[in-house]
Amino acid sequence: MSRWGLWLLLASMSVWLCAGVAPVSAVESGAGIASPKSPWADMLAQADAVGLPTKFLRVIPQDFLTLEFEDLHTFAAEYHPQEHRMLLSLALSFNGAGGTLKPLAKMTHREVGTLFHEFFHAYMDYIGSQPSAADLGPEIAGLRAYAEEQQRCRYQVVTITPVVQRKGATEVRFLSEREAWEALNESWAVFVGWAIWSQLETGGAAKGKSAYATERWLARLKKADRNGDLIGYYEPEDPAERRVTQKRYLAPSHRLTPGEVQVLLEVLFGVSSREAQRASSVMEQRRSLPKEAVSCRP
Repeated sequence: MSRWGLWLLLASMSVWLCAGVAPVSAVESGAGIASPKSPWADMLAQADAVGLPTKFLRVIPQDFLTLEFEDLHTFAAEYHPQEHRMLLSLALSFNGAGGTLKPLAKMTHREVGTLFHEFFHAYMDYIGSQPSAADLGPEIAGLRAYAEEQQRCRYQVVTITPVVQRKGATEVRFLSEREAWEALNESWAVFVGWAIWSQLETGGAAKGKSAYATERWLARLKKADRNGDLIGYYEPEDPAERRVTQKRYLAPSHRLTPGEVQVLLEVLFGVSSREAQRASSVMEQRRSLPKEAVSCRP
């Protein structure tokens, strides 16, 4: 059993012994375009057909969020957790009309990655908004507990790159609770979107969960880790700082850890523990943290 698996088992036994697994809604198998109120019904069928992971998407109740389209200029998509609202660029709508979601087959690989990035935010919004972690079932409740631990231990004190183009120039920042949670969420969402994009780029969509065990995908993960591509960001709360920049990007030294990748592959994508461990093993194992950071684990 992996270290994550053992930790999850102990957490489940001590905290969620009586928890039941949340029911998963059945997916309509018919073709078509998803409606704005239920954006994933047809998308799930399309994603399943090409082997993209849908495990975490199925957790989100169909009436939890609203999907809208706008002529966005700064970003391709936005998610507003306070309103449970996903805002997508018109380019992701059918015929650019802003009415319904464009079929996955008509999207570029980048667009599909962006879509999964945003749906991950909806997923985290949903599991974070539930009053009782026990209602989510042991695995998802374990992920939520792991996220809260990482927020406190790894994302409360971070190293950032004030000037994105100069990754070598870094500063240490003490983040508020909201900033730390956003930094974690964006770091994980970046990986989710990147993983989907890389799966499509390497032609691994038809391989399903096994796509993340192919040599080509693993080579991409190793390179992305080495290049510091898997990093998150947050919006600073300080009004003066927000006048300077809308986002603060974490430094390459604060990129996603092998442990986080293993957990995300197992819980979100349904990858086996063995294959998730193999993926995490190609990454650099040690991550430097600011000396002011809290270390919750050895």
